Amino acid sequence: MCIEATVNGSSTTYVLSSLGKQNTGWMAMGFGRQMTGTLMVIMWINPDGSVTLSQRSASDYVMPTVDSNPPRVAQKSLSLSVTNSKTPSLAYTIPSNTDTKQPIIYAFGTTTPSSSDENATLLQHLDMGILQLDLTKPVTATTPTDGSGGYPSDTTPATPDSSFSEPPLLPYQKLIVAHAIMCTVGFLFLLPLGALLARYLRTFIPTWFQSHWIVQFALGGPVILIGIILGIAAVSQSKAMHLDDDHKNPNRVRRPPQNYLHAVVGLAIIGLAFYQVHSGFDHEWTFTTGREPLPSVVKIVFYVWVVFLPVAYAVGLGFLPKQYRQEYNKVRTNDDEEEHSQFGLKETSYGR
Repeated sequence: MCIEATVNGSSTTYVLSSLGKQNTGWMAMGFGRQMTGTLMVIMWINPDGSVTLSQRSASDYVMPTVDSNPPRVAQKSLSLSVTNSKTPSLAYTIPSNTDTKQPIIYAFGTTTPSSSDENATLLQHLDMGILQLDLTKPVTATTPTDGSGGYPSDTTPATPDSSFSEPPLLPYQKLIVAHAIMCTVGFLFLLPLGALLARYLRTFIPTWFQSHWIVQFALGGPVILIGIILGIAAVSQSKAMHLDDDHKNPNRVRRPPQNYLHAVVGLAIIGLAFYQVHSGFDHEWTFTTGREPLPSVVKIVFYVWVVFLPVAYAVGLGFLPKQYRQEYNKVRTNDDEEEHSQFGLKETSYGR
C-alpha cells in the first residue's frame, strides 16, 4: 500500500492506496512510531460498496478497539476514494497538527471485516511498518489538479523522508539488541571457537578437551542462556504475536558412531545459528521494531565470518590422518600394556 498526505491549511487529507498485489481487506495508518498508544485510522470497503472508517487505539500489541473520543476526529472523503478497482484508494480528512516531519505506522489486511460497523473484528494484518512523511515539500509540476482523486494545486503528496534520524530505542528494543549481541557472541563466536579448538589442538596437546569444554559450555552456555532469556523478555515486554556431557574418546579400536553424530550435530547447530542470526538482523529487527535496517558493515562482517569459519574448519580437517594415527597408536600401546600385565599375573600365580 501507499500513503499520501495533502496539507490544506488547518486540515490534512490522507489517501491509503492498495498496489493490487494482495486482496484488499482493510488498510490502516497511525500517528506515531509504535502500535501501543497510537491514534489509528482504519478503513475498509464493504460488500455493498460503502466505506467504513474506524478510529481506534490499542493499549498493547493486540487488536485495536474503537476510540470513542479521539483527540482528532477523522472524516471520510468519498470524493477522493476509489472503491471499484483492483487498486482501491480510501481517503479521509483530519485536523492538522504541528508535525512537519510526521512519523506514521501502517498496516494492511487481506480479509474484509464481516461487518460495516466500526467495532467490527479485524483479522491480523499481512504487512505493517513505519515511515516518515515530509509535509513541507512544495508542489511539483506533475501534481494532479483535478478533483477526482487528485490534489489541489497548492498542496503536494507527502513522500517517505529518508533523512530523518531514528528515535531512541524503546525498552523492549534495547532488550532485542542485548539478545542479539549475546546470542551472536555465543552461537557465532564461542561455539565455533570451541569447535576449532577441538579440531586443531587434539593432535598437539592432551588437554584439548578441557579447552573445548570450557569455551563451549562454561563460557558459551551462560552467554547463550542469557541471550535466550533476554529474547523471551523482549517478546514478553513488546507483546509481539512474536548439559554438559562427558564425550571424551574412550580407548577403542574403532570410533563409536555417537562421536561422529556429535560432530555432525554440533556443526549443524552452528550452521542453523548462522541462519537464525541472519534472519534476526536482516528481517526480524525491521519487521518487529519498524526501525531502519542495520548498517551495511554488519552484513559485511557476518558474511566474512560465514566464509572464514568453514574454511578454518576445513583446514583443520587436514589433521585427521595424524589424529587417527595417534589414537590408533595409543590403543595399541594400551592393549600391549594390558597383555603384559595379564602375562605377569599368570607367572606369579604359577610360581606360587
